[in-house]
Amino acid sequence: MEGGGPAVRRRSRSASACKSSRDRARSRGVCSPPARKRPSSGAGEEPQPAPGSPEYNNDSEEDMFGDYDSFSGNDSLLAQVDDMEQECIQSIDLTSCTKNMEEKATVEPAFGYLQLQNAKSKELIFSAAGNIIGFKTEEESHVRTTSEQDNRTLEPGDCFLDDLPSSQLLYFEEMNKTSVDSRKSSGTKESANDMNSCLDKMLNQSSCHHNAEPTKINNELSPSTTSNMSKRKSLKDHLKNTMTGNAKAQTPQVSRTKLLKEAVLSEEICVAKKTIETSSVDVGPFYGLPSKVKDLLVQFRGIENLYEWQHTCLTLESLQQRKNLIYSLPTSGGKTLVAEILILQELLCRQKDVLMVLPYVAIVQEKVWALSSFGIELGFLVEEYAGSKGRFPPIKRRMKKSLYIATIEKGHSLVNSLIETGRVGDLGLVVVDELHMLGEGSRGATLEMILAKILYASKTTQIIGMSATLNNVGDLQQFLQAEYYANNFRPVELKEYVKIQDSIYEVDNKAENGLTFSRLLNFKYSSNLQKMDPDHLIALVTEVIPNYSCLIFCSTKKNCENVAEMICKYLNNGLTSDERKRIEEAYSAGVLCLLTCTSTLAAGVNLPARRVILRAPYVATKFLKKNQYKQMIGRAGRAGIDNAGESILIVQEKDKHLVRDLVNSPLENCYSNLFLEFTKGIQSLLLSLVGLKIARNPEEIYHFMCGTLFGVQQQFLSKEKSLSDITREALGCLIEKGLLKEKMTCEKEQKSQSNLEITQLGQATYKGSIDVAYCDALYRDLKKGLEGLVLESCLHLLYLTTPYDMTYHCRPDWMIYFRQFSQLNSVEQKVAAIVGVPESFITKKASGQAIKKDVDNGVVNRLYLSFVLYSLLKETNIWNVSEKFNMSRGYVQNLLNSAASFSSCVLHFSEELEEFWVYKALLTELTKRLTYCVKAELIPLMEVAGVLESRAKQLYDSGYKTLAHLANSDPETLVKMIEHLSRRQARQIVSSAKMLLREKAEALQEEVEELLKVPTDTSEGLLTTLP
Repeated sequence: MEGGGPAVRRRSRSASACKSSRDRARSRGVCSPPARKRPSSGAGEEPQPAPGSPEYNNDSEEDMFGDYDSFSGNDSLLAQVDDMEQECIQSIDLTSCTKNMEEKATVEPAFGYLQLQNAKSKELIFSAAGNIIGFKTEEESHVRTTSEQDNRTLEPGDCFLDDLPSSQLLYFEEMNKTSVDSRKSSGTKESANDMNSCLDKMLNQSSCHHNAEPTKINNELSPSTTSNMSKRKSLKDHLKNTMTGNAKAQTPQVSRTKLLKEAVLSEEICVAKKTIETSSVDVGPFYGLPSKVKDLLVQFRGIENLYEWQHTCLTLESLQQRKNLIYSLPTSGGKTLVAEILILQELLCRQKDVLMVLPYVAIVQEKVWALSSFGIELGFLVEEYAGSKGRFPPIKRRMKKSLYIATIEKGHSLVNSLIETGRVGDLGLVVVDELHMLGEGSRGATLEMILAKILYASKTTQIIGMSATLNNVGDLQQFLQAEYYANNFRPVELKEYVKIQDSIYEVDNKAENGLTFSRLLNFKYSSNLQKMDPDHLIALVTEVIPNYSCLIFCSTKKNCENVAEMICKYLNNGLTSDERKRIEEAYSAGVLCLLTCTSTLAAGVNLPARRVILRAPYVATKFLKKNQYKQMIGRAGRAGIDNAGESILIVQEKDKHLVRDLVNSPLENCYSNLFLEFTKGIQSLLLSLVGLKIARNPEEIYHFMCGTLFGVQQQFLSKEKSLSDITREALGCLIEKGLLKEKMTCEKEQKSQSNLEITQLGQATYKGSIDVAYCDALYRDLKKGLEGLVLESCLHLLYLTTPYDMTYHCRPDWMIYFRQFSQLNSVEQKVAAIVGVPESFITKKASGQAIKKDVDNGVVNRLYLSFVLYSLLKETNIWNVSEKFNMSRGYVQNLLNSAASFSSCVLHFSEELEEFWVYKALLTELTKRLTYCVKAELIPLMEVAGVLESRAKQLYDSGYKTLAHLANSDPETLVKMIEHLSRRQARQIVSSAKMLLREKAEALQEEVEELLKVPTDTSEGLLTTLP
């Protein structure tokens, strides 16, 4: 730079603009000594770029002060500020009494145009005038009096602002805030006018004509003017000090244009965040949920619009009033989606926990897998309660809400623990899928207990039940105190057919006998094929596959295997969990187009088909029920996959009249099983009522029983005995077994009253969810085990955790039994002797000799099953073990799952009895080994929902060795590295891993906060004296 030109140059200025700045400086008489030149870093001087070249107009830090070390090396800028202050003061003094001053009183400070914008409430507005940018805030827009002031920008000639570096903009923001505050505090219009005029003059003077002469300043100033001068001097000092400090500060070598772009981007991000935050509490966009939920349904499920019935159901007045609801639609009608939206409403809007009860472990795992993605995106936890998984009581979350997805048995234990800890009110919603299971044996009795306890213990918890097969809805409504909604909607039309010999009839309710002739089966069979396939299954199948999928339901597993050998690969309950999972994935992906299976597949597993064939109207040896028939044919024609569906029931001549009654009969009624399942039903219920202190005497228990489904149906189910008689009989049995005891209380002027108390054994029984029929035997076995527990191997512990109910269905192969017994070492043979199975007994059984000594068959069978489990833990291969013991893989898998669940129950049983303290640590580890039955390194991966042994091995071999590895993995990378893994499966695995990792982290955080929490029962004086 030459002469006394400004040492600070505005970025991206043209050469002419720089020249005009120097001319204006000279015209004001500003003359400063030249500052010291910055020495060159090299040996010689590099040539300087021409003033018009791109190099001359660079935006780097080095260019900010030109060839000078800093602005302090050249005082021309400060001189300009000083001159302009003097001119402003003179202008204020000369025009303070004029009308023009009053008009300017409403003008905002010129520096307000340079305010940096707040990310939450301000908006950047760029208006181009040459290279200059003006700023305006939303807050200012309604204060300014004219549109000219709103759109005002700095002109290219405004050299005062041109000559400032970007670091000074913060200073102007402070000055503007100071000016606004001073106006508010002064309380006079004149002071506001003076400040505004001063700032306006500073800007206007900087934009005057280049050759104009400065105005002479009157030396005789008024007192107010003198005061303003002192303020201006202090402003000059403040400006100089601030600029000096800013110049010394290190500034990143980045473009000023880049900085502005980053500021704009940051502002846009802030606005986007604000919009998201606003929408998250916006009630109404999607049934009271944030709009993001709708986007996630499209992303994860491909659901863009709801069916009309779903909209009607979600907007029911009963739901708005939080009444209980039962709703029923045909299979594949979309019932689950309605339940999921209600669940999300409870978690996100009402901030309450939710319990979802499903009938089977596989369905629980599938639902955990599916909803984990929503939990990650929407900020709630998904916790699995199935098999041996689940905490009792669950961890109390402070920040996030939990969705508990549970089997019926685990759901009952969960509800018990919440009632015991006084937290049942935290459950805002309970959703029950397959509500018709209330009428199915001991599991139905357990489901009834769950619902009855919720109804009695929490008046704020809403209950939603759904099913495709309900008939006596009135009883269920009375029991659940619920409204009812039903619809016959089915997105894909289902046509039902019955095949008798070569003729196919369509089910027609309007026809006289319920059937209308449709067509003759036209398929050329050879004589050999006719013998192999007398029911024409091949003909029915080949009409559909390979273009569409087909399911064949068989009455027995053996029949299923025979049909599979004749046609295709098979699927039945003889498969392991790993095999079942692989086949389900292959079928869903279209790799398999035909499956033969037993009726168990119809219960909830999502394997749809274009055509469903029922090989015979039987399940095992029992004739088909209407509910079972509807569940099976409901697999045909699932929405989004097929545009049509059909079922064909193959019937022999002898069963024609039974089938006509079947297809035209109504659904079976749902009846309570509390009384029929006496020990697992009413006795278990009454024991837990006393243990949870829900009821303390027979009168309160009777009052509770009146509110159960059994209480509603009692007159129909038990005509000989009244509800009161049945209750007293069950209580008598519990007292006789030592699970309850009576305690007499005598009140003044009243008769003595008998209160009930639970014993330690009773407490352990209901908390461990042990069947009352087996609690005595379990106590004796555990007590006997303490006398000589063999810990050199896990065989003794396995015997103690082998389920009692599976021993009744066990038929040992005595030669295999003898062979396995002979391979035991001395320590393991000692276990057999302790439990009471001598080797001589097994030897005689294997050789067919007569047995004189009486041995408990239950103990013998239980030890045999223990050998199976022992081999599983040593080999961890179900195929090898099933061959070794000549058992189906499905039976071995079921044994393993049952043992893991029962081991968890025995663990909780032992925790309630101090004498069994030794079992706590031992059974904790054994339960984990039974649950996964794999090598220890694979267990962390198999904790993730949907990851079974084969998939865990693939992941481990590919380097995903921990839960953290899996949670932080990229689904696309997983697809490339893991063979036969689809993108959908990869995304779900990663989401499930993230959810599990987050759940564990949250649990640890809750423990930390609980430890650091100040005790509430400690006196204030004691707390203050603690160090």
